[in-house]
Amino acid sequence: MTPVVTMKEDPSCLYLGRVMHKRLIPFRHRLDFRVFSLFVDLDALPGLSRRLRLFSHNRWNIFSFMDGDHGPRDGSALRPWLDAQLNEAGIDLDGGPVRLLCFPRVLGYVFNPLTIWFCHHSSGELKAVLYEVSNTFGERHGYLIPTDPGHTADRTLRQSCDKRFYVSPFITMNARYHFRLAEPGERLSVLIRQWTDEGELLIAAQTGEREALSDRSLLRAFVTYPLMTLKVIAGIHWHALRLWRKGATLQHRPAAPAEPVTHVIPRYGQAAE
Repeated sequence: MTPVVTMKEDPSCLYLGRVMHKRLIPFRHRLDFRVFSLFVDLDALPGLSRRLRLFSHNRWNIFSFMDGDHGPRDGSALRPWLDAQLNEAGIDLDGGPVRLLCFPRVLGYVFNPLTIWFCHHSSGELKAVLYEVSNTFGERHGYLIPTDPGHTADRTLRQSCDKRFYVSPFITMNARYHFRLAEPGERLSVLIRQWTDEGELLIAAQTGEREALSDRSLLRAFVTYPLMTLKVIAGIHWHALRLWRKGATLQHRPAAPAEPVTHVIPRYGQAAE
């Protein structure tokens, strides 16, 4: 069972593991990366920056978290922006904690294909998840999905939404995402299945083991996963070339949605594929 972290505890940590993508149709293709992710409470960032020598908030370091990499991308504080999005969707956290799962900047560089925001009520209940997606064209879009009213921390979270944002040049816009994940604890488990009219097209997964956030663990991650963020973007382009050589068809790229976040109305009672 995933342990429940109370508001007074700082759950910030690293997750050491892997990211896997598997394309199923019209041909099979698989990519697999060793990665580490940062899981951080927004309110804890200033304290982490003071406590750790190798990690900084909003300034350069070996590892850093920049507010400008997320949300409105203008360097402003993230919590007011998120609260505005939640308010528009009719979700009130009553000041509860917000935690992000993302790649940190390493030596000043980062590319986050997916950042996941876990939005908790002051009672500790997870009220919503924001899936923030980036493509390699410099565009970003988020899907804000409320949790099922009956959700508890020890249950697997299942959510879904229609695709509204162009990501891969080889995948049609006529698709739907199905998310399955647990609230991060000792282990990390995120599964995304993408369906089109032709059937299940893509399976993506991220798994990891929790590591306490310290200068020692950061140094170990730097040595074990050298230049990880550069390798992620290089790997994406390398596998795109391999897909093209296998015969993948380029899809038309529409403009990104005018609104930065899609507020999804869940279909309660309908299980994800």
